[in-house]
Amino acid sequence: MNQTTKNLGAVALTGALLAGICLFSTPAKADVAAAEATFKAKCAMCHGADGKGKSMPNTDLTAADVQKKSDADLSGIITNGKPPKMPAYKSMTPDQVKDMVAYIRSLKK
Repeated sequence: MNQTTKNLGAVALTGALLAGICLFSTPAKADVAAAEATFKAKCAMCHGADGKGKSMPNTDLTAADVQKKSDADLSGIITNGKPPKMPAYKSMTPDQVKDMVAYIRSLKK
């Protein structure tokens, strides 16, 4: 094997390794469409179909005070509830909660 062949092999291996790293390090995208269906089934009765909370006070998910909360804060509220009226949704998987946070972000005014 000559030097050129060795260099080409090393370049190909490096390229393959970099491609693999990029592929596996890309964060999964939130499934906002699935979260929207869950929102309509579990949340819209209080927060409204558009998230503006017309049926109950202090439930407007488009409001700045909700949108400025961290993803961790929103995840905690979804998972653990917020007394007195917001129920806990412990049955939602972490991925479903992440998707719901992304959906809530999409409601921003």
